[in-house]
Amino acid sequence: MTTSRTQASVSWLRRFARTTPGAVSVIVIVVVAGALIAAAISAAQLNGRIAERNAILERSEPLAYAAHNLYAALSAADAAAVSAFLSNEIGTGPMRKRYQQALADASSALADATAGATDVQARTAMAEISAQLSAYTGLVEAARANDRQGFPVGSGYLREASAMMQTELLPAAERIYSRDAATVDGDQRAVGSLPVLGLVLMALGLIAIVVGSVVVYRRTNRMFNIGLVVAAVAVLVAAGWLVIATQLAAVDIGQSRSAGTERFAALAKARILALQTRTVETLQLVARGDIGTSNATFDKNVADLNGLLDNGPAAAVDGVSKWTASHRKHTDRYSSGDYAGAVVQAIGGAPDASAAQFEIVDNSLRTELAATRATLRGEVASAGHRLAWSPTAVLVLLVIAAAAAVAGLWPRLKEFL
Repeated sequence: MTTSRTQASVSWLRRFARTTPGAVSVIVIVVVAGALIAAAISAAQLNGRIAERNAILERSEPLAYAAHNLYAALSAADAAAVSAFLSNEIGTGPMRKRYQQALADASSALADATAGATDVQARTAMAEISAQLSAYTGLVEAARANDRQGFPVGSGYLREASAMMQTELLPAAERIYSRDAATVDGDQRAVGSLPVLGLVLMALGLIAIVVGSVVVYRRTNRMFNIGLVVAAVAVLVAAGWLVIATQLAAVDIGQSRSAGTERFAALAKARILALQTRTVETLQLVARGDIGTSNATFDKNVADLNGLLDNGPAAAVDGVSKWTASHRKHTDRYSSGDYAGAVVQAIGGAPDASAAQFEIVDNSLRTELAATRATLRGEVASAGHRLAWSPTAVLVLLVIAAAAAVAGLWPRLKEFL
């Protein structure tokens, strides 16, 4: 019995759809439903892009910055520990304070990165770095204690600590930074992408309006239906708004990537390489071994550093050049047997010493990194401003399209009621 009623209802609907009021009713339903579905999905996609923009500013970019700070602070701590040992300030003095400050910076960055980590893998990596950092500081303290008592084994402890930093701590920090930087890049791509599904639905809605207009013309002999014309215009305006807003946002995102993310990555790599090069330079003096290997590493690192600084700050480029010249002086003194003179040239306070030139390089890179980060965040924020009113505007325009279609076709329906 139920099946018979269902079949009868379906048959009646088919016959009704073939009539003029039935065709008009179908047009109303299709156009209204299409406009409302397109409105909901387009607004959701645009809101998703705004959410991605907020995620960059509030989570992924700060996490990547914290990871960079962790890497840089660990490298700075290692360089400062070696310099403090060479200057006999491993117990007290400016170098010791610099080492302690670098450790404090590393702990702060580690805390920031851990607080923002949401997955088990990231938290595990942070816990491992924390444990290794404790082991590293223990080795440095062992080097300090033995050096203060005049035991040569202190240099062995320091070399072991530096080896742990270079082979365990820094690679782990680099992996964290690389993953966080990739997350920032993915979020940026998402913000600048075109909401294709929303546009496709609007195009389908426009096709439905055109087909509906043709059907109404054939059934009622009226060339234009004002309601459908207004609906078509509203859909076109909504589509245009969506395309223009997302493309303007894409321009900002492109700028944030080229002048922000990509430049930041190059400068961060340059700063870390400079810190590692400084460690290589000073650790060789601690080891008092063959200077050939450390010179080869220094030269390779400087060549890579110059490549990274092609578009870098002028002060850093000039500082690398003068640092290299100072390094040549200290290696010449070392090779001629003047160890004390080599140490003074490497870590002394003279303006032309390696320490002063390295400070110029590090400070200029740190300043440029801060400016680049501000550019990155500013462009991402600008992209969000481009999209701010887009979800509401598209939603309102498509609702207007649906209402216009109903208002335009309702009089045609009334003619048959």
